Amino acid sequence: MNITAINQQLLRAIGVGIAVVGSKNLQVLFQNGPFSDWFGKPDAAATLTDLLPDIDIEQLRAEIEDQGRFTGEVSVKMKRRTLVIALTVSPAEEQDFLVVECQNITRIRELESMIDSYSSMVERNTRELERVERLLLNLMPRTVYEEFKTFGVVTPQLYESVSVVMLDFVGFTKFSAEHDPTVTLGELNDIFTAFDLITEQFGCERIKTIGDAYLAVSGMPEPSPDHMRAVANCPVRFIRYLERRNQSHQHKWLARVGLGTGPAVGSVVGIQKYVYDVFGSAVNLAARLQEFANPTCVVAPDAMKEFLVDEFHLEDLGKREIRSFGEMRLMRVNPGVELAHRARQF
Repeated sequence: MNITAINQQLLRAIGVGIAVVGSKNLQVLFQNGPFSDWFGKPDAAATLTDLLPDIDIEQLRAEIEDQGRFTGEVSVKMKRRTLVIALTVSPAEEQDFLVVECQNITRIRELESMIDSYSSMVERNTRELERVERLLLNLMPRTVYEEFKTFGVVTPQLYESVSVVMLDFVGFTKFSAEHDPTVTLGELNDIFTAFDLITEQFGCERIKTIGDAYLAVSGMPEPSPDHMRAVANCPVRFIRYLERRNQSHQHKWLARVGLGTGPAVGSVVGIQKYVYDVFGSAVNLAARLQEFANPTCVVAPDAMKEFLVDEFHLEDLGKREIRSFGEMRLMRVNPGVELAHRARQF
């Protein structure tokens, strides 16, 4: 075997297509087996442009002049498959020839495409998970969500001492019957969004809204020794917000508010449709006292008095018979002088 045959065998063995062309006329002077397999065996007068019609010859010469080499990619159809071939064209030492190196990078491009597709899928799934997380955080407190995410269930918890604020609107049934549903929902969305900001400000947790009813708690799921003052602060701001809003909006809203304190149980309810809910005497008491509240008033049990007296102006309402609770002394909670000033600034 002569040296030429040995060199050709070596060039075929390394899996790289090699061709040598004249630097001026680009006539193909030599090509190895892989090069011929990909681009066909040229006749004696064939040039590089005959084999690679997609190459921009002016760009090729310019890059060789500026950078000492040209790099690019071309596609070649072989049977039912399209190959992607990477090209490098560089001058030989004699400067009268150009060496064309070709490498099949089809598999690399396929892998890159698979990686890009996988990355896009991961990104989409991440966005979906974030959206699901935001939705669940709207349905339950974060600590409850973390337990649910970790264990798949939420253990019902009894909280010995919490406080609850329950609000509903005066004349809501009539309003919703007289107005388009989009108007009603738009109004509630605007108001409840403001209420959420207020409850968050005082470390309370909005549990749910049912129609025009708004329920928030303090002291669960994170215990708080100051839960009575926290829930009392919220309705003062609620009512002040509604007063200011009524001055500039077409529809006027009045609310009744009841406060309750005592034990409560918190847990996720449902298997397919999850919702975090609160049960117990604190919730029931807030709902009962709401019935005794006049529009724009906050009614609380006398048991909260010693915790509120330093910050709020309390008005005795006397004893009332409360369904399921018996006779109980009630009080109206009004903002004190300093608190009223802060509420006006809200």
